[in-house]
Amino acid sequence: MAYRKLGRDNKHRRSMLATLTKQVIMNERIKTTDTRAKEVRKSVDKMITLGKRGDLISRRNALAFLHNDTEVVEKIFNDLAKRYENRNGGYTRILKVDERRGDGALVSIIELVK
Repeated sequence: MAYRKLGRDNKHRRSMLATLTKQVIMNERIKTTDTRAKEVRKSVDKMITLGKRGDLISRRNALAFLHNDTEVVEKIFNDLAKRYENRNGGYTRILKVDERRGDGALVSIIELVK
């Protein structure tokens, strides 16, 4: 599976993606660069799919990816799994906003679909 390196080494990239995933799940909407949003979409969709599965191994996999943040995992398994039970993927939406002033990077909003 191809992925973007985002200018970071492996540990920093995985930690950053886990943190952004937690923020999207808890706030249901964040503003970040376009390339980060495209990468985070994969992990958010995967976490919600694990929540829909609902078994113990799925919960443990979600906890492992999200650095044992039980509050986020509870929201995934209790709230989001019920919200998206009749939806087969596509749980997030990316809206392009504009360019960042300092370096001209494209900025996007990633949000959970209602």
